[in-house]
Amino acid sequence: MRYDFDVIVIGGGHAGIEAAHAASRLGCRTLMIAANLDTIGAMPCNPAVGGPGKSHLTREVDALGGVMGQGADATYLQMRVLNASRGMAVQALRAQSDKREYSLWMKLFMEGLPELTLKQGMVTGFVTDGQRIAGVQLALGEQLTAGAVVLCAGTFLEGTIWIGRLSTPAGRAGEFPAIGLSGYLQSLGFTLERLKTGTPPRIDGRTINYANLPVVPGDEPHSFFSFLDSRPIRPQLPCHQTRTTAATHEVIRSNLNESPLFSGLIHGRGPRYCPSIEDKVVRFADKDSHLFFIEPEGRNTYEVYLQGCSTSLPIFVQQKIVHSLPGLESAVIVRPAYAVEYDYLPALQFKHSLMSKQLEGFFAAGQILGTSGYEEAAAQGLIAGVNAACYVRGKEPVVLSRSSSYIGTLIDDLVTKEIGEPYRMMTSRSEYRLLLRQDNADVRLTPIGRDLGLVDDHRWSLFWCKQQGLEEEKKRLASTRIHPGTQWDEALSDCEEHINQSITLEELLRRPRVPYSVIEQICPSGDDPFAWGHEVETEIKYAGYIERQKAQVAQAEKLDWVKLPVGIDYLSLDNLSREAREKLNRIQPETLGQASRVGGVSPADVSVLLVWLEAGRRAARSKEINNFVPPPPVSGSGVCSV
Repeated sequence: MRYDFDVIVIGGGHAGIEAAHAASRLGCRTLMIAANLDTIGAMPCNPAVGGPGKSHLTREVDALGGVMGQGADATYLQMRVLNASRGMAVQALRAQSDKREYSLWMKLFMEGLPELTLKQGMVTGFVTDGQRIAGVQLALGEQLTAGAVVLCAGTFLEGTIWIGRLSTPAGRAGEFPAIGLSGYLQSLGFTLERLKTGTPPRIDGRTINYANLPVVPGDEPHSFFSFLDSRPIRPQLPCHQTRTTAATHEVIRSNLNESPLFSGLIHGRGPRYCPSIEDKVVRFADKDSHLFFIEPEGRNTYEVYLQGCSTSLPIFVQQKIVHSLPGLESAVIVRPAYAVEYDYLPALQFKHSLMSKQLEGFFAAGQILGTSGYEEAAAQGLIAGVNAACYVRGKEPVVLSRSSSYIGTLIDDLVTKEIGEPYRMMTSRSEYRLLLRQDNADVRLTPIGRDLGLVDDHRWSLFWCKQQGLEEEKKRLASTRIHPGTQWDEALSDCEEHINQSITLEELLRRPRVPYSVIEQICPSGDDPFAWGHEVETEIKYAGYIERQKAQVAQAEKLDWVKLPVGIDYLSLDNLSREAREKLNRIQPETLGQASRVGGVSPADVSVLLVWLEAGRRAARSKEINNFVPPPPVSGSGVCSV
């Protein structure tokens, strides 16, 4: 069949952008359909990229050849490393972005892709060929065919906005929801459930008294998300802090009956790690104050974002909350906060490739699979776009393991665990976070991106230049021997360290309190500062722990190499616990490793599966031997050829 397109991507958000970019870069004729082409790459919540766990995803997307890191670097208002005083495994870069500039940058970037077509429209159904997808049906009657479809609908499926007891159909403020597609998906046999997320009020920055508010500046010099060398240096804007007061909490408690969340009007589950302010006040009743950040939305607007003040309370209550905050006593709300409730597809219905288990060629990514955040959406979008391209080309899907990336951890959690709330990536979700640092994402993933065809020659040459530089610096540190002296005593005084005998620079750097900057100061690698000193320092300081974690990875991955047959009737395996039977039958894991991570599956259950698999292999081998018919003897030799 000759399709109109190879891949159709539904949605122009962060997941849709990465999916369409990946598929088109891999040579597929790709169509991206968005309800509004003017809001491609929109940031309806906080206009920011990165943060704990999320910066790791952004760097990984970039290392694979994705777009988000480049867009964040091109449009930042401020760059800052969070958890800078802690270990490299949990340090995280965060960019406050110019929301309009980011969206425009993304639209122009996507318009420049030669294999990509953009179209404004609303999808209401699919074209199917048996149990295989074959295209989409648009609201205005158009039918477009494709070999694969990627659904990146965000919060638009039957979306409803709530402000107090007032509700209106919308995917986000000012934009129509997707009506009818949920019912169509259910008619195909998909299960849909309901989630909720929210956003805080936007304030007229000119009406805020900043005089006594703590300032949060950007880093100087600052880091970037992309591993590419196009790094614009832009003037940074400051952020500020304020806090809730006793008056704030009293306003919230006395108006909980006005909250659609607490009055039962909202049925969707909200995010655990980014709750509304009314949820915080109720859940953490022992806390007398909560921190808010006042962050600019752009260089050419006076609107600011009140991070931490997500709420669905009525506008008159929102005004009281804002006026109870230090510095905001006379502040004017430009756009009210709201909650949005929407349908999503629990990801247990999808494989690690993000293709549906029941409709071949149908992929999904982003908030439609139950995640929260731009970065989580972008990571899924890239994998879904790559695998949609692989599917139409007849190639094996790309599956990233938990030990290779946070992207692999994210997708494995989604398709393995029963998650009833919006999923947010955090470093604590990975058992291998010392290996999966944001600084080494390129080491882990750029070779994979190169094999796929997403990493061009320029990025590849930059990657190899960096790897060569790292190896040369490690050799220099291991071979350069230093001796006690005044200059070292002075340089190490702040570290409360000193040198008593001749040692190598590597041995000195291995000491916990000695930073690479001391070595760069006294014994530099060259005329210019070494660009990747932090990475060298981390690998040397934590070498023992890193090797131990690699051994753990090797042990755990043994189970991931054990494939499970498709369509096992786990309910018939009596030696498994009842909970394990029910959950495994519902999830149908692809490997024994995935089965071991299903909630309710114990190590004893894994052992039972191992015994069952081995018994099956022996039975198959015995049957093969019993059914073996030797070939006739070779003429004249009397010997059978086996």
